[in-house]
Amino acid sequence: MDSKWENVKNSTDIRGVVIKNSERDVNLIDSMISSIAKAFVLLLSRKKNRDLSKLKISIGMDSRITSESIKEILISEIKKLGCTVMDCGLCSTPAMFMSTIFENYKSDGAIEITASHLPYYYNGFKFFTNKGGFDKEDINELLDIAQNEKVCTVQKLGAIIKCDLMKDYSNFLINKIIDGIDDKEHRLKPLENFKIVVDAGNGAGGFFVEKVLNQLGADTNGSQFIEPDGTFPNHIPNPEKKEAMDSLKKAVLENKADIGIIFDTDVDRAAIVDSYGREINRNLLIALTSAIVLEEHPGSIIVTDSVTSNGLKKFIEKRGGIHHRFKRGYRNVINEAIKFNNESRECHFAIETSGHAALKENYFLDDGAYLVCKILIKMARLKNDSNGKLSDLISDLDSPCESKEYRMKIKFNDFKEYGSNILDNLKDYVKSINGWGIEPENYEGIKVNCNKENGDGWFLLRLSLHEAVMPLNIESDSQGGVEFIVPKLIKYLMKYDKLDLSSIIDRQ
Repeated sequence: MDSKWENVKNSTDIRGVVIKNSERDVNLIDSMISSIAKAFVLLLSRKKNRDLSKLKISIGMDSRITSESIKEILISEIKKLGCTVMDCGLCSTPAMFMSTIFENYKSDGAIEITASHLPYYYNGFKFFTNKGGFDKEDINELLDIAQNEKVCTVQKLGAIIKCDLMKDYSNFLINKIIDGIDDKEHRLKPLENFKIVVDAGNGAGGFFVEKVLNQLGADTNGSQFIEPDGTFPNHIPNPEKKEAMDSLKKAVLENKADIGIIFDTDVDRAAIVDSYGREINRNLLIALTSAIVLEEHPGSIIVTDSVTSNGLKKFIEKRGGIHHRFKRGYRNVINEAIKFNNESRECHFAIETSGHAALKENYFLDDGAYLVCKILIKMARLKNDSNGKLSDLISDLDSPCESKEYRMKIKFNDFKEYGSNILDNLKDYVKSINGWGIEPENYEGIKVNCNKENGDGWFLLRLSLHEAVMPLNIESDSQGGVEFIVPKLIKYLMKYDKLDLSSIIDRQ
């Protein structure tokens, strides 16, 4: 595959720079977008074994400033192939998948124009059929078609149908909440006694205020950054970023809200802040949702990525669940959960620490809004049944004494080979350190357990799935444990002059 196509390949989706800026040149140009559109249709025709003219394809977009013009390119190219195009306008990524499921849509395939949480000058695509999102192999095949195959247009153009998908998707969520809370006294307004603030970060998640929460009676005064604005003027919509979570925390406390909700740009991730101003994301979010799932499905396997805490494992097992750590990457944890179910091993929940959460009851779709609905149902039922709070569900979660993540850039063209060498040689270095041992059950990078006298925890060094970066996660159950581990690692890593250690050295 040519480098221009490799450069926009992002594992299970496509992302590239579409606006020239001081940091990056444009690498996803209009002609490539046209080829991608035609390649998706051709690939879909083969997967479905249907003529191009029989295909129905839905297209939606997030709030990025380039999304509208890219959408017009997609529509133009796809209708030239005779396909029916359903123009869904501003949409969340999960809603686009649901356009392949809802009876009044039943599209053969769906495209969401988004680059998730990346800066405004990026854009890209996520692809769906009714079997779920594209995997890495699907993206490789699509780009191979885009690069190598010519697709002929047809004489009769396909029809374009304007759709209000977000209205239908919102009604789906509303019914989920009404049925889940099952409040006989306040059947249609089960959230009218709750104050809920939402931070959409000017992404596609603002719909959740007007089209869902307000319809259910919630007081949403204090919600912020609801209007779509693809320059993201307030903060990047990313629940993993401190700036974003601090912004939501401030809104919750100032408005005395029962709960705060934050979405990423295209709403396939979410996090919350409780009424005390405590962030519930990462391990806490996994624990909260696991507690809910295990009440409904005792003994379920819970699949997470590799950087979850030891305390979380104990929390899940205490509730009768089975914690299975797997690779980073939301498609990895989702596919692992699907594999378990195919093997007749019950798994009802898969989640990446970043907030991509997928439930078996919802097609194993990573859907931030659906996850939030699940949490709101539990919040309302706790209050109605015993005046309880969500925080009660995770009060016994043991958090590590210290937890840090560092992201070290690799300044080398073939960063994957360079990073792989660092990981391979780390194995020998670990053997030379007393009290350190490599974790045998690990699916990516190198995970090292450190005994009580030599760090009292663990660290995981891995190569990023998408960037020229090596993330390092460290967890310790003792004060000063991270400071004990880091210098020993720096001593090893300093041998690699193309690895930028400033992020770790500057924080010492």
